[in-house]
Amino acid sequence: MPDQPIPRSDDLIRSGFVTRRRLIARGMGAFLFLCAALSVFVTAAIVFILLRDSWDFFAEVPLTDFLFGTMWTPMFIDKQFGVLPLLAATLQTAGLAMVIAVPFGLTMAIYLSEYAPDAVRETIKPALEMLEAVPTVVYGYFALLVMTPFLQQFIPGLRGINLLVPGIILGIMILPYVVSVSEDAMRAVPDSLREGGYALGMARWQVATRIVIPGAFSGITAAFILGMSRAVGETMVLAVAAGQNPNLTFDPREGAATITAYIVQMSLGDVARGSLAYQTIFAVGLLLFVITLLFNIIGFFLRRKFREVY
Repeated sequence: MPDQPIPRSDDLIRSGFVTRRRLIARGMGAFLFLCAALSVFVTAAIVFILLRDSWDFFAEVPLTDFLFGTMWTPMFIDKQFGVLPLLAATLQTAGLAMVIAVPFGLTMAIYLSEYAPDAVRETIKPALEMLEAVPTVVYGYFALLVMTPFLQQFIPGLRGINLLVPGIILGIMILPYVVSVSEDAMRAVPDSLREGGYALGMARWQVATRIVIPGAFSGITAAFILGMSRAVGETMVLAVAAGQNPNLTFDPREGAATITAYIVQMSLGDVARGSLAYQTIFAVGLLLFVITLLFNIIGFFLRRKFREVY
């Protein structure tokens, strides 16, 4: 038999290097898969817990009474489980927040994307995003102790605990999300489209409103949906400044409990675990999850419909 060629040292080094790279690549692939699987597992576990504990609640309370009832008194002798008071307060505050965040956020995003010099943009955007670092409980006490007494001088009938001020503060809270995501989407629009608009004689504001905003509509929609979901799920501002009284009212000058504020109230340990009142936490939590999921589904289809390919 002919003698086998003796591998050279550089071939051995190259072979070991390739083997090492393959092992590292497989290890990183497995690690990333575990990370993705963990996120799916956590989401599925949350949904499972909500469904499991809500099942016992809905076994005793009809779904129609829960969704369409106008009285929420799970701790009273005459127990009523109509979630409309909590739902109305939640949607009111989230709606007020979007009334603040959408126009101001879109205007600021247009300025940062189309008008602001680079130095100004690099200063304003990080400063605006610093608002995200402020604890939400600080926002809550600011709404209760500063904004409410100030607005009571101008708004007749505004109570010390109300929905209006927390809604305004929520709008300020979600403003960085709306501005940051919207501005990133606008900056992603190719400059060639802007130059085409200028070549046609458009002014800068016309380019921004007729070219940039339609081109970035999918990203802007994502910003609005993200802000709405953030406002619906906010807890501490509403628990501190909006009150914890389940009051079915459409007057934002009055106080009322939201879904998140009720969850905080019932989670303080005063309710026996396993009781029907305790199970309401999971029932309203499931409702909140469904609302947030619906907003995200709407945002997904809007982005899919209006996404532009450049």
